[in-house]
Amino acid sequence: MAEEKTLGRLPKWPRQALNNSVIAAEQAYRKRSGLPLLTDADVEALRAGVPMPWEGGDGSLAAPTPAAPSPAAPATAATDANQDSFGPDVQKWLAAGKKWSKSAIAAEQARRKRNSLPALTDAEITALLGEPAAPAAAPATPAAPTAAPARTLAPAAPKPALPSVPPLTRTGTATKYVGTPAVGTSKAAAAGGLATVGPDDTTVDQRRRRLVWSGVGAFLGAWFLAFFRFFLPRTLFEPATKFKIGYPSDFALGVDTKFQQKYRIWVDRTPDRLFVVYARCTHLGCTPDWKPAENKFKCPCHGSGYDSEGVNFEGPAPRPMDRAYIEKAADGQIQVDVSRLYSWPKGQPSHFDDPGAFLPV
Repeated sequence: MAEEKTLGRLPKWPRQALNNSVIAAEQAYRKRSGLPLLTDADVEALRAGVPMPWEGGDGSLAAPTPAAPSPAAPATAATDANQDSFGPDVQKWLAAGKKWSKSAIAAEQARRKRNSLPALTDAEITALLGEPAAPAAAPATPAAPTAAPARTLAPAAPKPALPSVPPLTRTGTATKYVGTPAVGTSKAAAAGGLATVGPDDTTVDQRRRRLVWSGVGAFLGAWFLAFFRFFLPRTLFEPATKFKIGYPSDFALGVDTKFQQKYRIWVDRTPDRLFVVYARCTHLGCTPDWKPAENKFKCPCHGSGYDSEGVNFEGPAPRPMDRAYIEKAADGQIQVDVSRLYSWPKGQPSHFDDPGAFLPV
């Protein structure tokens, strides 16, 4: 045990040269465990890989001279003296000897706030963390230093203590959630030390958003127009049923087909009369063709045949084609009205000789 208190966690001699991080860890361990701190001479010997002044070359140990008291020692003593003012929970935890972490203390503070209990003071937090409190102000008259026992091998100058860790300072509002916040929430970003502000609003992003919203607006507008058009009536515009075709002298004997495409009629002139045949087959309503070489009308659908005056003589047609109403207008032109048709029903009298069915010439 005496050897452990002297060497601490340093390896026995012979040993290799130690770096600064290992020496600093050893100093911190000695400070926590109440062992004498390493002096400057000890540190230089450890860095050089040679025996320390109080170590023999054969590995024997001499009683080391305790280092100068650390500035944090009075504060630690003061903390121990103030343990009587700590709460019963803190005194019980300190008696258990368990060192608390900062996250555990933060959780305890949050629990106390939720349960309306008094929060831990800075002194209690420092004691639970196992860290030295802030050093107290030095008195006007410095106390006489305690006489240190002489080293066996060589005296060494007292080594200043390492700077103490500042006590934990509680700032801001306590966290109101328990456990790990959900990923993607603002609390999770704040707990991870990340900023909750989104990315910068650049010109490229603004243009992209405008393009997307323009496309959405155009799509919705097109669907709205299509929906509105559904309620509008669908009108089929047909040619006029009453029209003029010219003067009687414009037509020669025979069949004239120049109005077939526009008005679906043929103008037929005989030596004593002029009449208009409505170009619709009486079988199923197809438009027949005029065959001048054969001097007849021929239906291309089912082969019905009509003579030059529209009277059927072959095929499935049941009766002659109809004739439109015809009269002379005030200006002397021929006026036709296809809304008024004259027919010759099968087995019944003909209406082709009724007034309006023809025009005398």
